[in-house]
Amino acid sequence: MPVSKSKAGVFKPMKIGSMKKIVLMSAAALTLSSCGIYKKYQPATSVPEGLYGSELSETGDTASFGNLSWREVFTDPYLQRLIDTALVRNTDMQTAHLKVQEAEATLLSARLSYLPSLNFTPQGTVSSFDTKKAVQTYSVPVAASWEIDIFGKLTNAKRQARVGYEQTKEYAQAVKTQLVAGVANTYYTLLMLDAQYEIATETEQVWKASVDATRAMKNAGMVTEAALAQTEATYYGIRTTVLDLKEQINQAQNSLCLLLADVPHPIERGKLGGQQLPESFSAGVPIQMLSNRPDVRAAELSLARSFYGTNAARAAFYPTITLSGSAGWTNSAGGMIVNPGKFLASAVASLTQPLFNRAANIAQLRIAKAQQEEARLSFEQTLLNAGVEVNEAIEQYQTARNKATLYEQQVASLETATRSTQLLMKHGNTTYLEVLTAQQTLLSAQLTQVANRFAEIQGVITLYHALGGGRM
Repeated sequence: MPVSKSKAGVFKPMKIGSMKKIVLMSAAALTLSSCGIYKKYQPATSVPEGLYGSELSETGDTASFGNLSWREVFTDPYLQRLIDTALVRNTDMQTAHLKVQEAEATLLSARLSYLPSLNFTPQGTVSSFDTKKAVQTYSVPVAASWEIDIFGKLTNAKRQARVGYEQTKEYAQAVKTQLVAGVANTYYTLLMLDAQYEIATETEQVWKASVDATRAMKNAGMVTEAALAQTEATYYGIRTTVLDLKEQINQAQNSLCLLLADVPHPIERGKLGGQQLPESFSAGVPIQMLSNRPDVRAAELSLARSFYGTNAARAAFYPTITLSGSAGWTNSAGGMIVNPGKFLASAVASLTQPLFNRAANIAQLRIAKAQQEEARLSFEQTLLNAGVEVNEAIEQYQTARNKATLYEQQVASLETATRSTQLLMKHGNTTYLEVLTAQQTLLSAQLTQVANRFAEIQGVITLYHALGGGRM
């Protein structure tokens, strides 16, 4: 039973009628649930109609392409080793993990706020008046304080912390998805440059032989000085292309090393021609396509967090009920000194009702509502952005796939044209300039064909990223 101290210094039980009143008033507040301070956030269950375009709104296989793990999409063993290294060593990834740990600690702190706070505050004094004998007093109390969460202040704070924790986890997932896509994109860029470098180097050798042959033909009077100059100019242009590609390969390797948090070094890699990526996949229905995107999840969690912030602002209008008490030993009994010390216990229930800060609470509630509306608009915009990215990624992939066959036919036709002009020149039916033009056109088509193959692969990477990537 709670006790109190009388003026005479004698400890006796205190009346608890006022405490009962406080508890009854607090229980009556449970009927205020309609005010919204106890409501939970309801997740979004629909997306805007036609978000992904008419062709993408059809129901597809539930095993969405975005649900595949990155190992199932990127099967190149060299690339898999690079991604594994990046996920461990990349500084952005490590920072994201630390942010998750910080949010987890914040959530733990919010959960512990439901428990009473305990304080051990021993005190001792020595006093003397008019050179008389010193009087020594001591107090060794343990104090406890417990806020009763009737009006949802602690509950909404905990829910906000939990949502913040989940939001931080989605941020870490977004970093992971971006990192996997970035490593894959840079790796395949390197393979494309390798293929183009190989084509340009082979062409350079062919043109060097052409320059030598043209110079011999010019000495024999078979071609003009202009034909020789044109051949040499084209040869030098191809040499500059080779040097440019070599520089770009070095830059791509350095970019990949940065993602790996490593110093510049040669990257072990495969060939562009041997790459196998998914060619036939289902995009899934719209809500499935969104389910893995960490930015969409984070945007909705931000909306949920602002929702609980609004609830907390509403709860600020209601009283704060706190139970506190202390127990311990002391030798100070009012004006008397008791030796040995006696056990002392006390309990207090307090209710704090805001009176003069109502205007400030109203302002905070308006701010919270505005922030919730901002979060809602941001969530809707994130949905729209997601739809555009998915639509463009699929269009990029499909366009590159359709072009692939045309480029194959173009290169085959240009190879035939080059061989034919060379034969015609030997029989004097055409000029060497036509042969040079055919060879130059073939080189351009071959480089473009390689670039289109990269665009096709890049479309898969972009689509995988746009769908949120596998969460494994």
